Amino acid sequence: MAITRDKKNALVAEMSTKLAAAKMTVFAQYQGLSVADVQELRRAAREAGVTIVVIKNRLVRVALQADDTYKDIDTSALTGQLLYAISADDEVAPAQILNAFAKTHPALQFAGAFSGEGKLLSPEDVKALAGLPSKEQLIGEVVAQLLSPIHDITNALSGNLHALLDGVEAKATS
Repeated sequence: MAITRDKKNALVAEMSTKLAAAKMTVFAQYQGLSVADVQELRRAAREAGVTIVVIKNRLVRVALQADDTYKDIDTSALTGQLLYAISADDEVAPAQILNAFAKTHPALQFAGAFSGEGKLLSPEDVKALAGLPSKEQLIGEVVAQLLSPIHDITNALSGNLHALLDGVEAKATS
């Protein structure tokens, strides 16, 4: 059953809004996945703050043309049955979610991505992004590295203080 022009316009407007707010949009071929598999993927993505959208590629092309950021992007990679993983909060979350899901469901294959700056990324680039830690993990690692010298100094001073106290106690008891 064909969808009406009004419904198509509403889908394009919704997709345009999501693309405009997105830091990263990853698209992947999902041919061979069951409905239950896609529902499982949507559930996992929702928990990570990622939206999964299944929409016709033609409508995505129209939505891309409506946004100045994506107006000049090459859309030749938008072929076949694609699903779009969109995140407005984290640049790597869509790639990580799809990559984790693809490990147990090999029918899901990366086809590419659109960065928030309007660049088209190859499937290899998306796989490389999927291997990166999340923004929160990177911030945590930087903070731990910055605090490392402070912990070392504290431990060294604490060790010297304990040795001094042990020496004083030994003198006091003898």
